Amino acid sequence: MTEPLYTFLASPIGRLVLVGDGERLSHLGLPQGKGCITPRDTWRRDDSAFGAARAQLRAYFAGQRRSFELALAPHGTGFQLAVWRELATIPFGGTISYGELARRIGRANASRAVGAANGANPIPIIVPCHRVVGSDGSLTGFGGGIEMKQWLLDLERTGAPGVPLQPG
Repeated sequence: MTEPLYTFLASPIGRLVLVGDGERLSHLGLPQGKGCITPRDTWRRDDSAFGAARAQLRAYFAGQRRSFELALAPHGTGFQLAVWRELATIPFGGTISYGELARRIGRANASRAVGAANGANPIPIIVPCHRVVGSDGSLTGFGGGIEMKQWLLDLERTGAPGVPLQPG
Protein backbone atom coordinates (compact mmCIF):
# COMPACT_ATOMS: atom_id res chain seq x y z
CA MET A 1 0.00 0.00 0.00
CA THR A 2 1.26 3.46 -0.85
CA GLU A 3 1.65 6.17 1.72
CA PRO A 4 -1.38 8.41 2.17
CA LEU A 5 -1.30 11.85 0.65
CA TYR A 6 -2.59 14.93 2.41
CA THR A 7 -3.18 18.58 1.82
CA PHE A 8 -4.74 21.47 3.67
CA LEU A 9 -7.73 23.61 2.76
CA ALA A 10 -8.45 26.98 4.34
CA SER A 11 -12.15 27.27 5.16
CA PRO A 12 -14.48 29.50 7.17
CA ILE A 13 -14.41 26.91 9.97
CA GLY A 14 -10.61 26.72 10.01
CA ARG A 15 -7.93 24.69 8.26
CA LEU A 16 -9.14 21.30 7.04
CA VAL A 17 -6.86 18.33 6.35
CA LEU A 18 -7.74 16.12 3.37
CA VAL A 19 -6.21 12.63 3.41
CA GLY A 20 -6.34 9.72 0.98
CA ASP A 21 -4.73 8.41 -2.17
CA GLY A 22 -4.89 11.73 -4.02
CA GLU A 23 -8.28 11.15 -5.62
CA ARG A 24 -10.30 9.20 -3.05
CA LEU A 25 -10.68 10.77 0.37
CA SER A 26 -10.30 8.54 3.40
CA HIS A 27 -10.32 11.32 6.01
CA LEU A 28 -11.30 14.95 6.34
CA GLY A 29 -9.75 16.43 9.44
CA LEU A 30 -11.44 19.29 11.23
CA PRO A 31 -9.43 22.15 12.75
CA GLN A 32 -10.40 21.38 16.36
CA GLY A 33 -11.98 18.85 18.67
CA LYS A 34 -12.20 15.11 18.29
CA GLY A 35 -12.26 15.47 14.49
CA CYS A 36 -8.85 17.15 14.38
CA ILE A 37 -6.19 15.26 12.43
CA THR A 38 -2.46 15.92 12.52
CA PRO A 39 -0.50 14.63 9.52
CA ARG A 40 1.64 11.63 10.35
CA ASP A 41 5.29 11.20 9.43
CA THR A 42 4.36 8.40 7.01
CA TRP A 43 2.03 10.69 5.02
CA ARG A 44 3.24 12.76 2.09
CA ARG A 45 2.03 16.30 1.55
CA ASP A 46 0.83 16.98 -2.00
CA ASP A 47 -0.96 20.27 -2.52
CA SER A 48 -2.01 19.23 -6.02
CA ALA A 49 -4.00 16.28 -4.64
CA PHE A 50 -7.77 16.25 -4.12
CA GLY A 51 -8.55 18.97 -6.65
CA ALA A 52 -12.22 18.00 -6.94
CA ALA A 53 -12.66 17.79 -3.17
CA ARG A 54 -11.04 21.18 -2.63
CA ALA A 55 -13.21 22.81 -5.32
CA GLN A 56 -16.42 21.23 -4.06
CA LEU A 57 -15.71 22.13 -0.43
CA ARG A 58 -14.97 25.74 -1.41
CA ALA A 59 -18.29 25.89 -3.31
CA TYR A 60 -20.12 24.33 -0.31
CA PHE A 61 -18.69 26.93 2.08
CA ALA A 62 -19.60 29.70 -0.39
CA GLY A 63 -23.22 28.51 -0.34
CA GLN A 64 -23.00 27.33 -3.96
CA ARG A 65 -23.05 23.53 -3.52
CA ARG A 66 -25.64 21.34 -1.84
CA SER A 67 -24.09 17.89 -2.41
CA PHE A 68 -20.74 16.29 -3.11
CA GLU A 69 -19.76 14.07 -6.01
CA LEU A 70 -16.46 12.65 -4.85
CA ALA A 71 -14.68 9.33 -4.69
CA LEU A 72 -14.51 8.31 -1.04
CA ALA A 73 -12.61 5.51 0.67
CA PRO A 74 -13.62 5.46 4.35
CA HIS A 75 -12.38 2.55 6.45
CA GLY A 76 -14.70 1.07 9.05
CA THR A 77 -16.73 -1.92 10.12
CA GLY A 78 -19.69 -3.09 8.09
CA PHE A 79 -22.00 -1.44 10.61
CA GLN A 80 -20.12 1.87 10.45
CA LEU A 81 -20.13 1.83 6.66
CA ALA A 82 -23.91 1.24 6.66
CA VAL A 83 -24.39 4.23 8.99
CA TRP A 84 -22.12 6.43 6.87
CA ARG A 85 -23.94 5.44 3.65
CA GLU A 86 -27.24 6.40 5.26
CA LEU A 87 -25.82 9.74 6.43
CA ALA A 88 -25.24 10.63 2.79
CA THR A 89 -29.01 10.38 2.15
CA ILE A 90 -29.96 13.09 4.66
CA PRO A 91 -31.10 16.05 2.57
CA PHE A 92 -29.09 19.26 2.52
CA GLY A 93 -30.35 21.56 5.26
CA GLY A 94 -32.28 18.76 6.97
CA THR A 95 -31.70 16.85 10.16
CA ILE A 96 -32.70 13.48 11.57
CA SER A 97 -32.36 11.93 15.01
CA TYR A 98 -30.04 9.12 15.99
CA GLY A 99 -33.13 6.95 16.51
CA GLU A 100 -34.38 7.68 13.00
CA LEU A 101 -30.95 6.90 11.58
CA ALA A 102 -30.99 3.57 13.46
CA ARG A 103 -34.44 2.79 12.03
CA ARG A 104 -33.30 3.65 8.51
CA ILE A 105 -30.51 1.07 8.65
CA GLY A 106 -32.85 -1.57 10.07
CA ARG A 107 -31.46 -1.44 13.62
CA ALA A 108 -34.21 0.44 15.48
CA ASN A 109 -32.81 -0.45 18.93
CA ALA A 110 -29.24 0.55 18.12
CA SER A 111 -29.37 4.35 18.44
CA ARG A 112 -26.35 4.40 20.79
CA ALA A 113 -24.31 2.27 18.40
CA VAL A 114 -25.44 4.51 15.56
CA GLY A 115 -24.28 7.50 17.61
CA ALA A 116 -20.87 5.90 18.08
CA ALA A 117 -20.59 5.13 14.36
CA ASN A 118 -21.69 8.66 13.54
CA GLY A 119 -18.98 9.99 15.86
CA ALA A 120 -16.38 7.80 14.13
CA ASN A 121 -17.21 9.19 10.67
CA PRO A 122 -13.81 9.90 9.10
CA ILE A 123 -15.16 12.25 6.40
CA PRO A 124 -17.36 14.83 8.15
CA ILE A 125 -19.16 17.52 6.15
CA ILE A 126 -18.97 15.45 2.94
CA VAL A 127 -20.56 12.53 4.80
CA PRO A 128 -22.90 14.84 6.74
CA CYS A 129 -22.82 13.58 10.32
CA HIS A 130 -23.55 17.16 11.43
CA ARG A 131 -27.15 16.61 10.24
CA VAL A 132 -27.87 14.13 13.06
CA VAL A 133 -29.44 15.63 16.18
CA GLY A 134 -30.96 14.48 19.45
CA SER A 135 -34.51 13.11 19.52
CA ASP A 136 -35.73 16.49 20.82
CA GLY A 137 -33.93 18.37 18.04
CA SER A 138 -31.07 19.46 20.29
CA LEU A 139 -27.56 19.62 18.96
CA THR A 140 -25.47 16.78 20.30
CA GLY A 141 -21.88 15.72 19.73
CA PHE A 142 -19.84 16.69 16.69
CA GLY A 143 -16.12 16.12 16.14
CA GLY A 144 -15.49 19.82 15.61
CA GLY A 145 -17.68 20.95 18.51
CA ILE A 146 -21.27 22.08 18.84
CA GLU A 147 -20.51 25.62 17.65
CA MET A 148 -19.13 24.25 14.37
CA LYS A 149 -22.12 21.91 13.99
CA GLN A 150 -24.48 24.87 14.43
CA TRP A 151 -22.47 26.90 11.91
CA LEU A 152 -22.72 24.13 9.29
CA LEU A 153 -26.45 23.69 9.85
CA ASP A 154 -26.98 27.46 9.63
CA LEU A 155 -25.00 27.57 6.36
CA GLU A 156 -27.21 24.85 4.91
CA ARG A 157 -30.49 26.32 6.17
CA THR A 158 -29.83 29.84 4.93
CA GLY A 159 -27.91 28.93 1.77
CA ALA A 160 -25.41 31.66 2.56
CA PRO A 161 -22.09 31.51 4.34
CA GLY A 162 -22.07 32.70 7.91
CA VAL A 163 -19.44 34.67 9.74
CA PRO A 164 -16.23 32.61 9.65
CA LEU A 165 -15.50 30.68 12.82
CA GLN A 166 -11.82 31.24 12.21
CA PRO A 167 -10.16 34.45 11.02
CA GLY A 168 -8.91 34.45 7.46
